Amino acid sequence: MINKLTSLLAAAKISLSDQQKQQLLGYVGLLDKWNKAYNLTSVRDPQQMLVRHIMDSIVVAPHLRGSRFIDVGTGPGLPGVPLAIVMPDAHFTLLDSLGKRVRFLRQVQHELGLTNIDPVQSRVEEFPSEPPFDGVISRAFASLNDMVSWCHHLPAADGRFFALKGQHPQDEIDALPAGFSVERIESLVVPQLEGERHLVVIRRD
Repeated sequence: MINKLTSLLAAAKISLSDQQKQQLLGYVGLLDKWNKAYNLTSVRDPQQMLVRHIMDSIVVAPHLRGSRFIDVGTGPGLPGVPLAIVMPDAHFTLLDSLGKRVRFLRQVQHELGLTNIDPVQSRVEEFPSEPPFDGVISRAFASLNDMVSWCHHLPAADGRFFALKGQHPQDEIDALPAGFSVERIESLVVPQLEGERHLVVIRRD
């Protein structure tokens, strides 16, 4: 696993410490272990988790701005946990409405010694934003419209929404409500992952 992770990181031109690599592998190990009972992800093969969960998350890191982020609908901690490991100076609130996922994330926090994540069980529209966040991140929302509508109270005035998407979502961009606009779209390259990946960065007008 360490060899596969090292080659994936090299292909993506991402440099991490040995400790960070071990934390990423530890997270995959916990995900694999808990998945059998909790059904946290449809990806069953740990080698595939490295590509579809770890690399798919951390390629976003260079495009994030700020130090306080909230990962809404984080599920088993994606992309929040891998991002927290590779961005130790940033803090990530991991928000999910399902108790079993939050219990898993607390176990991850404990076993990996992650002091920069805060797993929270809450519905996003009921979660207070005090203080507001630099970035609202999600790869789980159905549409950009839903994301900005349900999470509009979370970012600071100069904060951003960071939406992880597959194909370029032009129809969703066209359907954004008034008051929000796309600042930029980054095309992401994930080694050994088939299909397109895009990061859509949205700001308030």
